[in-house]
Amino acid sequence: MTAVLDARYLAFTALLSVGYQLVFFLITATFRFDKLTDFAGGTGFIVNALVTLVVSGGYHPRQIVLSALQIGWGLRLALFLLFRILKWGEDKRFDDKRDSLPQLIVFWTLQAIWVWTVSLSVTLVNADANGIAGSIGLGAADYVGWALFAVGLTLEAVADQQKLTFKSAPDAKAWCDVGVWRWSRHPNYFGEWLIWWGVFISAARQLRGGEYAAVVSPLFIMALLLGLSGMPIQERGWNKKYGRMAGFDDWKRTTSPVVPLPPAVYGALPAVVKTVFLFEWPIYAQGFEDGSDAGGGRRRSSWLIAARLPLLDAYGADSEQEDSAQSTCRVCHVSMMPRH
Repeated sequence: MTAVLDARYLAFTALLSVGYQLVFFLITATFRFDKLTDFAGGTGFIVNALVTLVVSGGYHPRQIVLSALQIGWGLRLALFLLFRILKWGEDKRFDDKRDSLPQLIVFWTLQAIWVWTVSLSVTLVNADANGIAGSIGLGAADYVGWALFAVGLTLEAVADQQKLTFKSAPDAKAWCDVGVWRWSRHPNYFGEWLIWWGVFISAARQLRGGEYAAVVSPLFIMALLLGLSGMPIQERGWNKKYGRMAGFDDWKRTTSPVVPLPPAVYGALPAVVKTVFLFEWPIYAQGFEDGSDAGGGRRRSSWLIAARLPLLDAYGADSEQEDSAQSTCRVCHVSMMPRH
């Protein structure tokens, strides 16, 4: 059946992604229950990897390892976000969407697209449309890719724990600048880049011709975090909230946006180097002082927030929700888990 749809499982996984998310969309729309939203996103990766591996029946080392990596990442993401939203009790992203069917449709459609797109490398490796998985053994590219994945996942885990500890302190200031957060304003995002570039590098050894279009997976993650629902929204929120606080401007000036670098090194770099090679873009300076967004930032952000993927919560919790949850937590003396 899958071969009839598409030998590369692209149509098959598209239907699988949409169908799986549709189930949770119906739950959300029918019962106004949004606590399973991010759980559905994370487990969508598990479903895609597991089903394509089983359906292909190849079980070659690269297929098994890459599927296991995606399943492990998806499981960690899904359980973390489910635990967090159960602790928080509500998801503020849906305050203006629970009674709006069109907005819910947009959100869930984008979530299905996110799952399908980022899963492309593993999907194509498992499909093995060229029939070469068994003849191409593991090589240096596989080990390099898996090492990048391991480093990226470790960086994410360390960043999560450091920020959790920082935010749990009763005297914590507004922004996190401890551990790896001293070297990067978004170390978790850099970890995510390493994860999906690692998966693609390993997969590329088996890809042929147009299948190299799977590079869209890590590129999609980078574009999403750099220019859409990741850094622009978070940085603008920080600027509005903390822009007048002592030390915040100096922290931003000396802390790399994504790629971890010692503050002394990054702070001494020319502005052009920061902009061209280290992603210190002008859009990340919007929202200072009076909260206004230069260049129409507010207009751009409105639809981004409305259609935001769980990716932002996966890698960087909404600052307002995080602050609200943290305040509630401290009042009742219960430890919360705000992330990024």
